[in-house]
Amino acid sequence: MKNLYYSILTLTALILLLLLATGCNSNAATPSRTAAPAPTPATGAAPEQPAGPSSSPKASLPAAAEPGPLPSQEVDALTRKIAGMTLEEKIGQMLLVGIDGTTLEAEAKRMITDDKVGGIILYADNIKDLKGMVNLINALKKSNTMNSAPLFMSVDQEGGKVSRMPKEYASIPSNGKVGNSNDADAAGTMGKLLAREVRAGGFNMNFAPVLDTNSNLDNPVIGDRSFGSTASIVSKLGIAEMKGIESEGVVPVVKHFPGHGDTSVDSHLELPVVNKTASQLAKLEWLPFQAAFKEKADAVMVAHILFPHIDPDYPASLSRIIIGDQLRGDMGYQGVVITDDLTMGAIMKHFDLGTAAVETVDAGSDILLIAHGYENEQVARKALLHSVRGGTLDESRINESVYRILALKQKYRLTDKPVPVPDLAELNNEIKIWRSNLSK
Repeated sequence: MKNLYYSILTLTALILLLLLATGCNSNAATPSRTAAPAPTPATGAAPEQPAGPSSSPKASLPAAAEPGPLPSQEVDALTRKIAGMTLEEKIGQMLLVGIDGTTLEAEAKRMITDDKVGGIILYADNIKDLKGMVNLINALKKSNTMNSAPLFMSVDQEGGKVSRMPKEYASIPSNGKVGNSNDADAAGTMGKLLAREVRAGGFNMNFAPVLDTNSNLDNPVIGDRSFGSTASIVSKLGIAEMKGIESEGVVPVVKHFPGHGDTSVDSHLELPVVNKTASQLAKLEWLPFQAAFKEKADAVMVAHILFPHIDPDYPASLSRIIIGDQLRGDMGYQGVVITDDLTMGAIMKHFDLGTAAVETVDAGSDILLIAHGYENEQVARKALLHSVRGGTLDESRINESVYRILALKQKYRLTDKPVPVPDLAELNNEIKIWRSNLSK
């Protein structure tokens, strides 16, 4: 049974369709879709049957927020807020962008102040040390203070080889190492520690946990980022980590739906192809994600993988069948859908970025991750604006996504308040103790 939060989302989405669309044509044209690229090396089992600001004095960590369902008055307030937003503001909320450098540069500031982007992601190249990271995050938030909603300040902090935190933080081992323990309590603690790490620096969203089942030993991109090779271990430990992250007031994003564990191609470089049917995915790859959805996962990242027996023309991240029919429809997922980085080779080598931006929204995505290049953010933004003004996308479709985004920000009580440079001694000690116990 859906909890109150998701029931409210469903009801409000229906209301938005009737009340918030402005200048929309219910018979709007569908985006023209080009054929899929020629497949690169395919993996997976043979098909069964096709199926449908400044350096403040060091301080302790801030108290965690308490995420929870929105009361009805807040739902009403969000509905009114969206009705009063410009199209530019709405489109901005749907963009989560990367920036250049370790300080606030002009292009990053323009994306916030002029384009009203809804979120920022920082990578290792943006982070030189603890003080610099905190100063950058505070400057980004300060630039957003005149906008209608706080920023998602996001990061990939998984542990192991995917760790973005500076050297002042104690390291957290990979999911694979935690998976070897098969200990849900250890995974839950891992989630709490990861969340406390990122929250200490001013982040409020973490692209974790990884719910991919590592079923292909030749996989170049997942490996020990996964908890293991069975869906049961990945489900148990992944959900424990997810709950640990959200309990500390950080938004967890489960990834990479429908499953990146059986690929032999790195989607950063090329488009992986997996020759599995929906019925085959249902027996393995989908299971951890469906378990997470049952536990009301707030956000999910969709991968750039082509499943030709499900959708021969579009990778999952652009597919109406996979996002609209399967994820939203069959699985009933009502949370926020985020694309993997649209500037990866899997997309940029085969699709026009502007067209891909429109197609993924049409398919059901809410947030477009544009991790690299100010010019790429401009292309995606302009394509979405043009598609609505030209009738290719209904504004009601945009309103649905903006509601989900703003409701999630409100649920976690996100703000753009600056944070002081934290004293990490206590946190680092906790990490070391946990890490020592894990190895016993």
